[in-house]
Amino acid sequence: MLSPLNYRIGFFLAIRQIRRASLWTTGLIIFVMVLTFLNLVVVSGILVGLIQGSINAWRSEYTSDVIISTLDDKKYIENSTNLLELIKSIPGIESVSARYSEGGTLEANYKTRKDTDKANVAAAQIFGINPSDEQSATGLGDKIFEGSYLTSGDYDKVLLGYFLLSQYVPVDDPNLAALKNVGVGDKIRINVNGVIREVTVKGIIKSKVDGLTRNAFMLDSQFRSMIGRNDGNVDQIVMKLSPHADPINVRDALTLHGVDQYAKVQTYADAQPKFLKDIINTFNMLGAAFGSIGLIVASITIFIVVFINALTRRKYIGIMKGIGIHGRAVEISYVFQSAFYALFGSGIGLVLLYGLLVPAFIAHPIDFPFSDGILVAPLSDTLFRVGLLVFATLVAGYIPAWMIIRKNTLDSILGRN
Repeated sequence: MLSPLNYRIGFFLAIRQIRRASLWTTGLIIFVMVLTFLNLVVVSGILVGLIQGSINAWRSEYTSDVIISTLDDKKYIENSTNLLELIKSIPGIESVSARYSEGGTLEANYKTRKDTDKANVAAAQIFGINPSDEQSATGLGDKIFEGSYLTSGDYDKVLLGYFLLSQYVPVDDPNLAALKNVGVGDKIRINVNGVIREVTVKGIIKSKVDGLTRNAFMLDSQFRSMIGRNDGNVDQIVMKLSPHADPINVRDALTLHGVDQYAKVQTYADAQPKFLKDIINTFNMLGAAFGSIGLIVASITIFIVVFINALTRRKYIGIMKGIGIHGRAVEISYVFQSAFYALFGSGIGLVLLYGLLVPAFIAHPIDFPFSDGILVAPLSDTLFRVGLLVFATLVAGYIPAWMIIRKNTLDSILGRN
């Protein structure tokens, strides 16, 4: 068992060695530690951030914080009017948007098409919304990049997701039908269950959320009459919560009132497709694998530095052992040196990560085709990786010191192998 004296002597020797070491050498080792830390955290953080950006967009632009939808065996949410009154009584709910939804088709060349011409048709999910409520809950109006958003008096007006228009579809896919030669101000025809209405395209929605890019939106009052839904029963209700409200608590409160008996109540996380969660787990594993390579490189670097340092100081180590300093104290001194490099490098890495990189990614996310990628770096996961780096560095610093110090004291003093 090591005595406290060995630890004190080891600490003293470590401080003395670090102070006398070359500034360039110390700086280079710390730089390697910083890069290793960033490799451990940033690589996996960006990979997970690719999907997390998509999830965040899905939450903010489509499901909001809590979503109530139709049960699988029902056509709509029964008793919607009373449900909406109940929602208003639950604390923490900031805004609510009720939606009508029905599948239909959009047609563009119906006036000029000849009998031999192919119909210019695209299938879409059509939503009837209250424009102000939807803007408050999901900010739909902020996603208009051509034309303008709906207002309460916009009858016979429609918003189209940009993937419903051929000029914005990135690939020529026959299975992805889109309207040709249609833009803001053009008239199209909507067919919902045999009910046909001519409308004008008022705006085009650009988003990275599939729930918006392949959908059409019009006034709920008009769409309700088209689908024959005059009882007030809707298909979806989305709720935006106040900043400090917990979606799980709101979901549980609605369930406690029996809402789950006639509607599906989900938080934004519950509504996420399973494949997104699987992708996040996969990217986490890939990031851990890539980070492990950097961890190995850093460990080898520390091993080489400590080994060369101990090898060149064999004579001095032998003298210290000869005058009574325990070999364990010398080993501990190298462990302390390794800990200094790892902790100092990790500290700089933490400052760079949370002081620079994370805010930078939030302010300027990476523009990927399917999401705005961010850097995901939960503090608990980051500290765990710091622990891994410190542990690997301590082991890498101890092994070469043990290899040198275990040699015979006299051989070390005389420089014999």
